This record gives sequence, structure tokens and C-alpha cells, in this order.
Amino acid sequence: MAEEKNTQQAEEKAPLTESEINEQMQVRLDKMHKIAEHGWQPFGHKFEWTHHAADIAEQFEELSANETIVRLAGRVMAIRGHGKTCFMDMMDKSGRIQLYVRKDAIGEENYALIKMMDIGDIVGVCGTVFRTHMGELSIKAVSLEMLSKSLRPLPEKWHGLKDIEMRYRQRYVDLIVNPEVRDTFVKRSQIIKSVREILDNRNFLEVETPIMHSIAGGAAARPFVTYHNALDMQLYMRIAPELYLKRLIVGGMERVYELGRVFRNEGIDIKHNPEFTIVEIYQAFADYKDMMELTETIVSQTAQKVLGTMKITYEGQEIDLTPPWNRMTMIEAVAKYTGQDFTGVTDIEEARKMAAAINVPIEKTYGIGKIINACFEEHVEDKLIQPTFITGHPKEISPLAKSSVENPEITDRFEGFIYAREICNGFTELNDPIDQRERFVKQVEERNAGDDEAHMMDEDFVNALEYGLPPTGGLGIGIDRLVMFLTDSTSIRDVLFFPHMRHKNQ
Repeated sequence: MAEEKNTQQAEEKAPLTESEINEQMQVRLDKMHKIAEHGWQPFGHKFEWTHHAADIAEQFEELSANETIVRLAGRVMAIRGHGKTCFMDMMDKSGRIQLYVRKDAIGEENYALIKMMDIGDIVGVCGTVFRTHMGELSIKAVSLEMLSKSLRPLPEKWHGLKDIEMRYRQRYVDLIVNPEVRDTFVKRSQIIKSVREILDNRNFLEVETPIMHSIAGGAAARPFVTYHNALDMQLYMRIAPELYLKRLIVGGMERVYELGRVFRNEGIDIKHNPEFTIVEIYQAFADYKDMMELTETIVSQTAQKVLGTMKITYEGQEIDLTPPWNRMTMIEAVAKYTGQDFTGVTDIEEARKMAAAINVPIEKTYGIGKIINACFEEHVEDKLIQPTFITGHPKEISPLAKSSVENPEITDRFEGFIYAREICNGFTELNDPIDQRERFVKQVEERNAGDDEAHMMDEDFVNALEYGLPPTGGLGIGIDRLVMFLTDSTSIRDVLFFPHMRHKNQ
């Protein structure tokens, strides 16, 4: 216990200054040269391992009874020396385990290597398993070798936990000193695997479509622009794969999905990153109601598979993902939370007065649909804590969605919200090429008027629709936000290995 206390006290020292880091690096460089002078390699080669730390705990009885020789590799996280005996804590991807190293067991010459080791070094150990008199699971080393000398000291543990800036910029260090961060990204991988399995089991085909587009489309967003020298043409990093995936439905693929990165030249905050991961799904002969059911299935079953429950806790709030989710139209939601009922409103001046009554700023170019949406975003989104589908989006803000049979100015579209954040968007796809062309023309007019998020005209997509797109349901789910909810992560940066950040000097 005294050893553990001393180690913890050392970790809680004030963080190192740049000068101290440089001094420690020089000391480590000197040790690296000494290792080479002794004939060892400071940066080794392949190491044949047989177990991870977690395996030792699971198989302890069998391994100890048979005195099985085990081989493990990992990073040194603590060193406690006592003359002819040394204890080390070694960490691999599965956890930590203690190494017990004696001079008489590995030889005096090899034991000299211990003096040239530092916290952060990567080593390989060979030995037998046992428990100390304190009951700690340990490896009694018969050999120890250097696999990679760490030339830069790790940050002090407790201060490193608080240095958010360093954690995001140097994720490799964050993963070393904060095991819970590694758990988040393991869960991210499991979540993505679950989404794929659910879709594959429903006979959806995973496909790949272009990342660089000649026309930015499929979403209302500002694209990143690049240039292809050989083709002498401007290209856009995709803001969505939607229009290409629907071309595949035209071609008879019937059920397709793509899980990958999209890029939007927009702001950065706890919910947004310039590049992020989505899954877009399209099903022929289906509609938006089928896509809502599919959304509930993907989210709830993934939570059950990864976390073992459909009831999660996010930022202290219990969220029940169990289907069916709540459902409201956008007009119903605005009326519920503001008292302003836009049902049947067709006069633009009346709509403007209703928005003004609840202090919602609007642009002069807004039609009634955009005014309703502005009221929704201003007063309703932050109220949608439990999983809720908002339906009945105005045609004005849904250029790719099919109009409702009951009201042509409303579309068969939905957005899913959890904890006041949009997690998905889906609709019955517009498959009328004449209507689609007219909507593109309207979008082009808005773009020419200064809206750089409005859609461009895509003649080839209209051409595809003219061959016939079957009735189709479409859905996009934000994978990063789903991971945030299922790992209780406040910021999108917590679920991206390498989030985008400003330069340090900005």
C-alpha cells in the first residue's frame, strides 16, 4: 500500500514545464544510447505474445496450476524498484498487470536494463503468473526486453485528465493515460458494427459512392471546394451521398446503405465537426413511416446490444429509447410549446406577425414554411428530451421530400430528436422528375439570392428520375451523435479520434 501511495503522490505533482520536459527527454535520449551500447535495441522488432492482461485474470487458475509460461507486451505505467527486485505496472489494450522482476531470475546483465527504463516504454515480458501476498495478480518475469523506448515523458495523470486541449490535439496520449477514453472508442466501433448488422440482416446492400462531387447536393449545407487539375474542373467534398444512392435505387438495387464521412464547411461546436460520419439508407417501395420504424430499431437494438439496455443516462437525464417513440407534426409541436397554431395559415403577413409574437427573427425572403421552421428551431427543439419524431415539414425546407397527399405544401418527412438534438432525418423520396426540377429551380433562385446552402441544379439526377424512381423511403442517421448518446459524451470531439481544431496560435 505504501508503494501505491508513493506512486500516486508522484502522479499528482504539478505539470511539467516545457523546460522540464526537454530535460527529461535528454535524459531519456541518454538512456537510449546506453541501451544501444549494451547491445540491446531501443526500438525492437516483432514480439510473439500469447496473452493480454485480461486473459491472465480469466485463466489464472489454469495458468498458475500448470506454471504456464506466458508472454505479454505493453506500456510501462509505473516502476517501483528495491535493489535486486523491481515491480512494474504494464498496460496493454485490455488493462493493467503487475510485473515482478528479480535480478536472479533474469540475470544481472539483463537486470541492468531496468535502470534504463522509463514510464512510457513499451516492453515484452515472459514469465509465470502468481498472486502476491496482497493478492495482486502478477507476472514473475524470466525475461524482459525493450520493444520501444519512449523519448517523451507522459503527462502527469491527474493534470492530463483536465487538459481538454491536449487530449483532443494529442489523442494518442489521451488514450494512454485515460482508459475510459479507449472504452468510448471501443463502444463506437461496436455501435457501427451493430448498425451494419441490423441493416445487413434486413437485406440492405452496403455500397460506396463518390466522395468528390461535381455538384454539391443531398443536403442544405455549405461544401468544401477543391480542384481536379487533370480534369480541369471544380469539385466539392460531398455534403451527403443521397443523390448517388437514389440513382442506385433507380438502377434496381432496391435496398442500399452507405456508412461513411461527409464534409460541411460550417462552424465547430460541441455538436458539429467539419467532417462527420453518417449512415444513409434507401429502401424501394417504402415510405417515411417505414423509415421511422427502421430508425427506432437501429437505435434501440444497438443500445441493447452494446449497453445491455434501452434506457440510457445522458448528462444525468434518463432517456428511454424503447419503441415506439413520440410523434408530433412540426405545426403541432410549435402550437404546443408556443401557443401559435399555423394550421391553415396561408397569408405571409399573418405568419410574420405570429413569429413576431414569440420573438422569432425571420428574413424577408422567408416563406411561411421557413417561418414555421424558424419558430420550431427557436422554441421547440430544446424541449424534445425523450426520443421524438417531428413530421410534416414544410415543402419550402424539404426540396427532396415527397409532398403529402393531404396537403401539397407539407412533405412526408421526419426528423428524430433526442435530448434536444437532431439524430436523424428521413422522408418519402420525391420521385416526380417534373416536381423535382421545379424545386431545384426554386433552390437555384434562392442560391442566386445569397443562400449558399441552397441546392444546385443537378440535371443528371433529374435525368435519372425520368427513367423512374420507385416509391422510396430514405433515412440518414448521424453516427457521431448516436455514439455521443450511447457513451454519455457531451461533445462530438469526445467521440472523434482526431477532431478538427484551430491552430494553437489562433
